[in-house]
Amino acid sequence: MLKNQLQSPARRRKAGISLAIGVLVATGIAVAAPAVAAMTAQTSVADAKPSGVETAAAAEAVVAGRSALTDAAAAVSAAQNSGLDLGEASTAVDTSGLLEAMDDLDDVDALSALELPIVRVKASAEITSVTTQTAALRERQTAALAAVEAAKQAAAAEAAAAALANANTPDAAKATAAAIAADQYGWGSGEFECLNLLWEKESGWNYEAYNQDGGATGIPQSLPGDKMASFGADWATNATTQIRWGLDYIQRAYGSPCSAWGQSQSVNWY
Repeated sequence: MLKNQLQSPARRRKAGISLAIGVLVATGIAVAAPAVAAMTAQTSVADAKPSGVETAAAAEAVVAGRSALTDAAAAVSAAQNSGLDLGEASTAVDTSGLLEAMDDLDDVDALSALELPIVRVKASAEITSVTTQTAALRERQTAALAAVEAAKQAAAAEAAAAALANANTPDAAKATAAAIAADQYGWGSGEFECLNLLWEKESGWNYEAYNQDGGATGIPQSLPGDKMASFGADWATNATTQIRWGLDYIQRAYGSPCSAWGQSQSVNWY
């Protein structure tokens, strides 16, 4: 929340040149002794009205201050309603100093030529402070959101990896092959029995199978293995990709799994 947003401190009213001089000294503004004497003698200087340039600068500071307050309120609301874990640090933006300066600037006619620059400089400093706090709060929210998204992506990747590992087991590979054989090629249980015998002999339905002698790879023992890339770049790690390639090869080369199995029984390869 914005701290003390409704607080309206009493406006400072500085009467007399001595107080104006005190302000100048307190803020580190050097004043030559003759000038001090002159100001002391001429109390009307303390009542001088600000110049048009200074009044315009003050008006700009008011606009900038209101913008900073509005932006801070939006950032605080977004942070508090985001549901994100922003840590233990407060989600508030301290605007009390800016509100006080804005309260003084709100009535320019009540400020003298000596007072207005001091109030305006303070307002500028408070605007910078509020803007900095607002930016930091937004950065915390952005970082928290990025952490949530990263966690979601990690969970999704883990789930995908688990699903792939499960699909790569021999039993899952057999179920996948039976479904594709029936749906895409119209091969029923009899043909699948031949396919099961063939690929059990060739690889034991192991997607990582590799023949050291010839280099035949995967469940269908593609030679070379990268032929299966025509059905997916993941041919080396995905049993389903290997199965799709293997069934297509059997259909093109032999017409059916049983014909391929007959070839294997006859010459020990297919």
